[in-house]
This record gives sequence, C-alpha cells and structure tokens, in this order.
Amino acid sequence: MHLVAYLKTGPTASFASGWRHPAAPLDDIWEPSRWENLARLLEHARFDCGFFADGLGIPDVYRQTFADYIGRGGQASLLDPMIVLPLMARVTTHLGLGATLSTTFYEPYQLARSLGSLDLISKGRVAWNVVTSSYNAEARNFGMEALPDKDLRYDRAEDVLAACCALWDGWDEDALVLDRESGVFADAQKIRYVDYVGPHVKTRGPLSIPRTPQGRPVILQAGSSPRGRDVAARWAEMIFCTVATKEDGIEFCADMERRLAKHGRSRADVAILPTLSVVVGETESIAREKAAFVESLVDPELVMASNSGLLGVDLSDVPSPEEAERRAGASGSQGSRDRMTQRAKAEGISYAEAARKARGQLAGTPEMIADVMEDWFRSGACDGFVIPPTTFPITYEDVGRMVVPELQRRGVFRREYAGRTLRENLLNAG
Repeated sequence: MHLVAYLKTGPTASFASGWRHPAAPLDDIWEPSRWENLARLLEHARFDCGFFADGLGIPDVYRQTFADYIGRGGQASLLDPMIVLPLMARVTTHLGLGATLSTTFYEPYQLARSLGSLDLISKGRVAWNVVTSSYNAEARNFGMEALPDKDLRYDRAEDVLAACCALWDGWDEDALVLDRESGVFADAQKIRYVDYVGPHVKTRGPLSIPRTPQGRPVILQAGSSPRGRDVAARWAEMIFCTVATKEDGIEFCADMERRLAKHGRSRADVAILPTLSVVVGETESIAREKAAFVESLVDPELVMASNSGLLGVDLSDVPSPEEAERRAGASGSQGSRDRMTQRAKAEGISYAEAARKARGQLAGTPEMIADVMEDWFRSGACDGFVIPPTTFPITYEDVGRMVVPELQRRGVFRREYAGRTLRENLLNAG
C-alpha cells in the first residue's frame, strides 16, 4: 500500500476553513521550518510522497471576484512549491517530492531543467503532476483572455511531455566522467542534441544537467475525464482519482487497465491512488467529536467560492447541471462537474446544493480506518491513498501515530522503504 500527502502552500489544502482550527499554526506559513518539520513527519511515517497541488492564479469565478476565495482563506497556493520542495529534500532521504507544473504555460526546456534539477539534488525523488490548468484566472496571468480548448490543452500536454522526456534522455547514464587527471568533465559523445519538433512545441537541447538517479521524474496524472485517463494510461506512473465507493474504485482500476493495454503497458506499471479524507481518534466518539468540530468551522461561502473555482462555474446562480456545463466552457474540472451532476440528479437537488454537500470524510478509530483502507486495497480498488489534511498538520500526525502502525501490523504497509528513488519505492510491493 502507498500513501501520499496532498498539500498546498496556502492556509488550507482541501478542507474549507481548516486553517481556523485552534491547533492549526498560522505564524509559520512563510517559514522553512513548517515544511521541513512536515517532511520529517511524513518520512518517519514512511509516506511515499509529499505532493503539492498548485495553481498559477487565484480563482475569481464565484460572483466574478476573488474576494471570498482569498478573503476567507481558500485553497490558494501562496508560495511557489518549487521553492518549498528543496527545503523538504534537504531534511529527508527517501520521501518523494511531488510538484504540479502546467504544460499550458511552461515550455519544455524550462520544465525539464527545473524538475530535473530537483530530481538531481534529491537523488531521484521527484514526481511531476502534469496539469493543463483549469482557471481562466491563470490564463489571464499569462496574457490570455481565457484557457484554450480542453482537447487542445491535452494535445499540447502530450507534446510537452514527449519533448521533456527527449531532453531527459539526451544524456547517457555514464556521460559524466569527472576525471581530474585527464581534464575530462563529461564525455561529449554521450550528450546529444534533441532537435525535438512537435505540433505545439520544439526544443533543441541538450539539457544543461546530467541524467538523474531515476532517469526522469515520476509522471503523475489526476485527470478523470476520458481524455485525462487516456493521457494517464500513456504517460503516468502514479494516478490520482476521486471515487465514492469501493466498487467505483474497482471499476476505475479496470478501466485504466484497459486503457493501459492499448499503450502496451500493464496494471503493474502504475499506482492508482484515490483520495481519502480521514479524522482519527482513540475512540469512535472522539473521532466523531473531532470531525464535528472541524465541520463546525466550515464557512459556507468559502465552500461555494472554492467549488466555483474547481468547477469553473459561478455557483451563486446555477439552477441546473445543464446550465453549469453550458457556462463552464473550457475552464474547470470536467470530472468534478460530472460527479456533481450525478449527485444532483440522483438526489433531486440543485447543482449548487450538490457542490455544497461534496465534502466527505472518514471518522473513526485507527482500526476502523485501517479496515476500510485494507478492504479497498485487498479488493483491487486501489494501490493506496492520497491523504489530504482536514487540519494541518494534525491529520498527518494522527495518521503517522495511529493508522500507519495498524496498517504495518496487518502487513499491508511498509516498515522501511524498499529503495532510494521514488520510482523504486512506488513500483515495489509493500
């Protein structure tokens, strides 16, 4: 079983108003120690990776302003994760380091050099969450009026991925010589121009950095639309998903296995990880009290502002799923809109009410939570879980202190890392 921490560099990662919890620190948001301490905590708990979701703008969909989103403490990414991740690399030796970078706005050489540099200094522990961006606010920060069409963004993403891989492969593994006697730093015959020319991007190379210990970063993909799944099947080694039930997880894995086969890949080539929000207590009543308290902090307006950004639809005035789809255009998450539409139709409620009820968490004792995780894992519904914090960093303290030992006792989670690189740990059993 694999565990990944879902992180953001802002006041909260996924649970609206989590920053308001009295035990959630606010005075260290800008401090390196915040992320260094978290990295040590996650590695001690044997997490595979600390992964940063990220965006290149503050969503301003709800009521056509960013006021509620940032003013009420939404999931805005404040610091650049590519500055934070080296801090975490410095104090760990095995923890994976996940970065989100957009193929819509960044060029291949820039991406390959930045990610490759981090992979090099961390000795092969980097994952790249490949995104095409989903907010029009991001597009406007890069000189566009709105995001390009979704299919066009995915076309460019695959082109950028191919170019980056060509750049990373431009150095042979033994190209570095480092021979003082002969004065040969590198064997230039083992470093190549790439001369990549694709339909959307081109780059000559060679990359300015040598091959990393794992060759290239682990590719991560979280798109849940049919096109997103196809991209994941071709390129990804780690796939995030959002599923409501174990049966949905089994179907998602089966669907991905079919798609992987079309690209000559097998189910063993990827780790599929659904999101699981947990609240852990020494007893069930303590867990439920903790969950109820966290829920009491939630600001309904912030929930609507956050989900408006996620969906690409202003939820202050959306009467139906059909109208939501019409208004969204190219922005927002198609997979999230599909889930909201299903909920609205199944429960006979408005689209906005479906979005308001979208939060969910599993509250219970370590044994209860481990029961669910083990059941999903052994049933083939997943290879592990992405854990967002309901309260930072308490969720990870509780999971590391109570849930991980229970999973280890059951023999479904590692006691030690299997390898040194992220890829070795991710694609090894245990």
